[in-house]
Amino acid sequence: MYLDLDKQYDNGARVPQFAEILEQWQIDANSYRVNKPCQLDLPYGVHERQKVDLFGTVEKSDESKKQPMFIFVHGGYWRTLGRETFSHMSKGLNENGYPVLVPSYQLCPQAAIRDIILDLNLLCAWSWRKYGRKMVIAGHSAGGHLAAAMLATDWADYDLPDDIVTAGLGISGIYDLRPLIPTKLNDSLQLDDAGARNASPLLWPTPLGKKFQAWVGGDESQEFIRQSETIAACWLGGGTPTKSITVPNKNHFTVIDQLLDGKSDMVKALIGLARP
Repeated sequence: MYLDLDKQYDNGARVPQFAEILEQWQIDANSYRVNKPCQLDLPYGVHERQKVDLFGTVEKSDESKKQPMFIFVHGGYWRTLGRETFSHMSKGLNENGYPVLVPSYQLCPQAAIRDIILDLNLLCAWSWRKYGRKMVIAGHSAGGHLAAAMLATDWADYDLPDDIVTAGLGISGIYDLRPLIPTKLNDSLQLDDAGARNASPLLWPTPLGKKFQAWVGGDESQEFIRQSETIAACWLGGGTPTKSITVPNKNHFTVIDQLLDGKSDMVKALIGLARP
C-alpha cells in the first residue's frame, strides 16, 4: 500500500490544535521554571545551544549516587524548539523525588543530525562526570530518536563505562531516518542514504544489557506507530528487553501529557526502567 510520507510525518497538519498545544507548553514551562527548584543554563559544551537545565535537587552523598539521573530530550524534528518549552516535562519525575536534566542542542540545517547525536553524547558524558549517576533517557519525537541513540552509543569510544546510560523511553520517536529522505522535511535535514543510515539507531548494533520502551499515541500516523513497533521487534529479537506501547486516543503532542503526572503509567515505566 502506498503511503504519502509527507503526510505521514507532518504532525502539525494532522493535529489542527498544534499551535494552541505549543503555546500552552510554553506557558506551563515558564511557570515551572519560576515555581520549582532548578538550576538553569548549565553549559555542557561551548556552543550557545549546548546548555541544560536541572529540575529537582541532586544530593551529593555516596548513597544518593545510586539513584538515577533522568534526562528529557525535546523534539521539533531536529530543527526547532529548545529546553525552555519543556521544563514542565520534569514534573512527574520530580514529584517522585527524581532530578531531571532538560537539554537544548544544535539544530538543523546549521548542524547535521549526526552532530546533534554528538551533542547528546557530550551531555551524557558531562552529566556522568558531574553527578556520577547512571542515566535513564526519555525523549519525544526527535528526542525519542536521540534517546535511542544514547542507549545504543558505544561509550568505550569516550573512555566511559558502557552502562552510564542504562535505559531509555522513546515517545513518538523516529528510529530509522531513511523514510524522511523523500519528504519536505529533508530540505532542512539534508539526509542522503548514507547519512540516514549512520544516524539511525535502529540500524546500529543492538544495545545489549540495556532496556528500552517505545511509546506512541494511538491516533498517530501509521508510520509513527510502525517506527515504534519496528525498533521494539528488532531490539527485542537482538536480545535487548524492549516493548512498544500504544496509548489510546492520544496524538503526537498529547501523548507526552503523562510526564506531568507522577502517578501515570509512563512515569511509573520510567522509574521501573531505572531499577536493575
